[in-house]
Amino acid sequence: MTAVAGGAPVLTRHFDNARTGANLNETTLTPANVNSANFGKKFSLAIDGNSYGQPLYVPNVAIPNQGTHNVIYVATENDSVYAFDADGLTMAPLWKRNFTNPAAGITTIPCAEVSGCGVASNIGITATPVIDSASGTIYVEARTKENGAYIHRVHALSLATGASKVPSVVVQASVAGTGAGSMNGQVSFDPITLNDRPGLLLLNGVVYLTFASLGDTEPYHGWIIGYDASTLARVSFFNDTPNGSAGGYWHAAGPAGDSAGNMFIIAGNGSINVSSQNYGTAMLRLSTNGGLTVMDYFMPFNAANLSTIDADLGAGGPLLLPDQSGTTHPHLLISCGKEGRIYLVDRDNMGKFNSSSDQIVQEIPNAVGTGTNDRNFATPAYWNGKVYFAGNGDVLKAFSLSNGLLSTTPVSQGTFTFAFPGGAPVVSANGNTNGIVWVLHHTSTQSGALHAYDANDLSTELYNSDQVSTRDALPSVVKFTEPLVVNGKVYVANKTAVVVYGLLQ
Repeated sequence: MTAVAGGAPVLTRHFDNARTGANLNETTLTPANVNSANFGKKFSLAIDGNSYGQPLYVPNVAIPNQGTHNVIYVATENDSVYAFDADGLTMAPLWKRNFTNPAAGITTIPCAEVSGCGVASNIGITATPVIDSASGTIYVEARTKENGAYIHRVHALSLATGASKVPSVVVQASVAGTGAGSMNGQVSFDPITLNDRPGLLLLNGVVYLTFASLGDTEPYHGWIIGYDASTLARVSFFNDTPNGSAGGYWHAAGPAGDSAGNMFIIAGNGSINVSSQNYGTAMLRLSTNGGLTVMDYFMPFNAANLSTIDADLGAGGPLLLPDQSGTTHPHLLISCGKEGRIYLVDRDNMGKFNSSSDQIVQEIPNAVGTGTNDRNFATPAYWNGKVYFAGNGDVLKAFSLSNGLLSTTPVSQGTFTFAFPGGAPVVSANGNTNGIVWVLHHTSTQSGALHAYDANDLSTELYNSDQVSTRDALPSVVKFTEPLVVNGKVYVANKTAVVVYGLLQ
């Protein structure tokens, strides 16, 4: 069995390490053919539980005794990882790997045993895995309950078979500190209160896991832990509030990385005394060369209030914009947290903390979402000089980027209002042409829809899955998720299936 033409791979959440949210290699789907007459649901692939991660994609994978396939990889809260034929040549998994063994006392973690758990009835794999296509490896962080003990493990699996390439490693770390949960001057990684939600990052041969809690359950801290991609030996770790508390990393798209080996990550809310090494409400630039070291940071002027009212700075993650040549600030980062304020930050000089006013390139208050809090929960997407947001209780908006600055008001916006928690936009395009913005709408009952907009004019909605609901309706949408758009198809992972959309002819 031979796969159809494969296109470009998608190896990490939000499409690349800059977390741009854009696939620039989509040559099949265009604004001219994405409409309810030509585009709709093609097939569904059954999975065993909630999938909070974005599906990933690798073309032309040789599967032993099954031929060559374009493959999507999906992980679930039931501690399962699936490899499916991306083109629907077969509905059964090409392989499935599950990390539980009830007969040996190894299960997923019942949600009822974890304070603040709102993920699913059980907890297994929440974070989007990451793939190294050169070595043919997918890296996964999974939680299990093993004979009464709560365990986090990092796994390295073969893309072709799902077999472990090296033995899995239990996630552990400890730093000097007097913060929450400390004992004898040490703060240790707590496997019961911590949860890995952001997508994994593979940067310069190291796989990074990043942690917050479930429902702000204390004691917890923001942890980053790095593992050698070849051996899974732990090579670095960092705690952002060793002498305080909280500071978790919540943004689902994960930390960003640049070509110089810098990692950019944003803590949600927590202790904020930098002299005590507490960066609980801050954007960080960390060097990954030889360890994890804070090189620069930005902390908003109102960080203390943001932390007090739970207006997480890090609800939306960092997007590293393309270089803005000929400008004063060529290397920019953009983000927006629960306050709904857009921040445009110079990655080379992030601004640190000023109690009077933020020393950054630009900020636009009340730009995204509605209400006083909980306005944005997603990393934006960037394409062709525009940045896209879909906030809570708000419409999809595009802000233009010109000469290193954003437009202060949207240059384009849709008309449909996205319910809590808003949407996570992604873009498909063929370079600088045929841009489409895709957003999932989630409701309180976990129903919802897939929406597609002309990226040049968001007032033009090209398609949504409710237009021909008898054919295209989504059975459910899991919050904080985003679709995978690649090689002429759109993949939506939810509670029971991966629903696949594409051209009908």
